[in-house]
Amino acid sequence: MTRHLQDGNPAEAVAARSDPSGRGKVGEVYNSDYAVTVEFYDLLQAESDRRRAERRFTEAARRARHAIVDVGAGTGIVTEVLLAVSAAPVHAVEPAPAMRAALLMRVARLGADQRARLTLHCEPIEEFRLEAVADLAIASNIIACLSPATRRAAWQAISRVLLPGGLLLFDPPPARLPTRRDTVGRLGPVRIGPDLYTAVVTREPDRGIVRTVFTYQVERNGRILRQAQESFAMWPASSFRLGTELEAAGLQVVQAPTAQLMAARRPAH
Repeated sequence: MTRHLQDGNPAEAVAARSDPSGRGKVGEVYNSDYAVTVEFYDLLQAESDRRRAERRFTEAARRARHAIVDVGAGTGIVTEVLLAVSAAPVHAVEPAPAMRAALLMRVARLGADQRARLTLHCEPIEEFRLEAVADLAIASNIIACLSPATRRAAWQAISRVLLPGGLLLFDPPPARLPTRRDTVGRLGPVRIGPDLYTAVVTREPDRGIVRTVFTYQVERNGRILRQAQESFAMWPASSFRLGTELEAAGLQVVQAPTAQLMAARRPAH
């Protein structure tokens, strides 16, 4: 979940699940599983995320007949879109407790018919054990968050869960490291009563990964009430490398519906 800042869109910041080095910096939170971000995520990003999900995934979801797997469901924005535009069952995979709690709050507002079609899975995708149940898998803003070894294991799990002919859609990681620290996005402002909520997103190279830092701020009457910060990692990968990994997992790269996505299909035979 957390969203695509490689294209400069501030509503598309990418967060990872862990710090590969196991070391943090003063004032930053590593290995946090979105404990800081979850408070601000929907407020600052939900509407743009929803519009993007509708634009990218509606057509494929409407064609799904057996089931859809939502990989890294986060607070459930994509999950909700998939339930709304498709009649198929949806499997939402979200291992982070903070994000899963937000997802369940979203699900609680849905109609009983949509809730009946949803199954929530708490394990990470690389440990997902369902086989040959889905004709569509969506991995929105999660692949960049996986280390290379975990990413390869994820391809294997997705290949297993897809039926022959099943389709995977995902947004790829950045192809290369940035050369320096840059501000790549600003979220908000969003007003709640007298308070303004904002975030600044920076990105920098860090020991072979991309370090993305979200600095959240709440301001009232021109005075900063509080700031909170969370830092995440992304692993760059070229389209050639991704294609090689997908082929090794039994998935064939195919034409994606938009330039921002990659697509792969499990062969029909």
